[in-house]
Amino acid sequence: MTDTKTRTIPVVIVGGGQAGLSASYHLCRSNIEHVVLERYRFAHQWRENRWDSFCLVTPNWQCRLPGFSYGADYGGADPNGFMLKDEIVDYLEAFVKSFDPPLKEGVTVTDVRRRDDGRFVVETETEEGDLTYVAEQVVIASGGYDIPVIPPYAAEIDPAIVQIQAGDYRNPDQLPDGSVLVVGSGQSGVQIMEDLKIAGRQVHLAVGSAPRSPREYRGRDATDWLYDMGHYALTIRDHPLGEAVKEKTNHYMTGRDGGHEIDLRKFALEGVRLYGSMTGASRTEATFASDLEKNLDDADASYVGIREVIDRYIAENGIDAPEEPRFQKVWRPQTEPAALDFAREKISAVVWAIGFRPDYSWLNVDVLNDRGRPVFDRGVCEVEGIYFLGLGWLNTWGSGRFLGVAEDAEYLCGHIEALHRRNRASLSKVS
Repeated sequence: MTDTKTRTIPVVIVGGGQAGLSASYHLCRSNIEHVVLERYRFAHQWRENRWDSFCLVTPNWQCRLPGFSYGADYGGADPNGFMLKDEIVDYLEAFVKSFDPPLKEGVTVTDVRRRDDGRFVVETETEEGDLTYVAEQVVIASGGYDIPVIPPYAAEIDPAIVQIQAGDYRNPDQLPDGSVLVVGSGQSGVQIMEDLKIAGRQVHLAVGSAPRSPREYRGRDATDWLYDMGHYALTIRDHPLGEAVKEKTNHYMTGRDGGHEIDLRKFALEGVRLYGSMTGASRTEATFASDLEKNLDDADASYVGIREVIDRYIAENGIDAPEEPRFQKVWRPQTEPAALDFAREKISAVVWAIGFRPDYSWLNVDVLNDRGRPVFDRGVCEVEGIYFLGLGWLNTWGSGRFLGVAEDAEYLCGHIEALHRRNRASLSKVS
C-alpha cells in the first residue's frame, strides 16, 4: 500500500524497540494489518543510549523474544553470558529479519487522539512530510526512558564542569581529564562508576537507596535460582507491594567480564570516594545527606535477603549446592561527608544517573493518571483500543525486559485480535 496524506489502518504501534517489535510479530502471525512507527532506527535505545562497555545485567538465556529465544532460535553460544551492546543490537536485527515487520523508521508521532467514532488519529512527522494515520487500535511501546531526571540545582554548577546524563555517557575518554562525580547508584550509576575506575579515573559516587543483588551464589547465578523459585513469574496482582512495586529501584550488579556483584564497600577500599544522596549544588561544591551508611546497609540487607531466600529454597528442596561464607562488611564510613569541593577535588565532570521518566506529551487520550503515568490492567486501558507494552511490571518483573515481553505481547495481541474481529463483523453487518 502506498502512503498518502491520510492512511487508514487497523493497528498502529508506537515504538520500534523489543516491545513494539514483539507486538508486530504476533500481529503478523494473525495477519492483522499494522505499522510500527519508530522515531529513529529500531532498537534506538540499545544503539545510541548505552555506553561502549555496556552489557546485559541478566544472563543471555533470559532473552526470549517471541519465536526467537537466545540459543534455540538465535543460535547464541553463551546462554549464561551477558551480551555486549553491539551483540544485543545484532540479536534484535536478526529478530527483525526473521519475520520482516512493517516498520517505518524516522517517523515522529506528534499526537494521538480519539475521534467520536472511537477510532484514533495518529499524527506523525517525517522528513518527507506529515502523515496522518486513522487507526482502530494503538499500541504504545515507546518505553519509559525519554527524559533524564536532572535536578534543578544542576544549573548552579560551574559551567566549566562538564555535565552529562547516563544516556549520553559513552566512555571515559569522552570526559575531560580530572576527577568525576557520578550521581546515583542504580544499575547505570554503579556500572559507569566502575567503567571510570577501570580507566584510572578518581571517582566520587553519590550513593542513593538502590538495592543490590548477589551475582553467583552457591554455585549458580542468583537469577537462575530466582527463576527456578518462580520469582520472575510473580505477577503484580500477587506481589505483596502491589502497584507500589513499580516504584522500586532495580537491584544493581553487572554482567561485565563474565558477571560479578558490586559491593560499594570494596570500591571504597580501592579508592572510590562515597557520599550520601546528593541534596544540592552551588557553583563551587555539591552537598549530600547524611545517609551514606544507611544506604549501604539497606543495599546489603537486600543482598543478604536474596541469599537467605535462596538458602531456604535449597534446604526445602534438598538440593546439593556448595556452602558460602556469611556476608561480612569490609568497610564502613568513618564520617558522613556533607560537601564536595569541586576545585579541591579537581572535579571536571558530573554524570547524572538518577533515572528517566517517560514523555507522553503527544498522547491526548484519557489513559494517564494525575502523575502522568499510564493506567491499565496488564497493558489494557479502559479506553478501548489503547494499550501499553514494554513497561516495567506491566504484569511481571520481566515485562520491561527481554524475559517477559514476549508473553505480554502475546496477551495484548489476543485482545487486539478479538477487537479486530468484532470490528470486522460490525462492518460486515453494516455493508
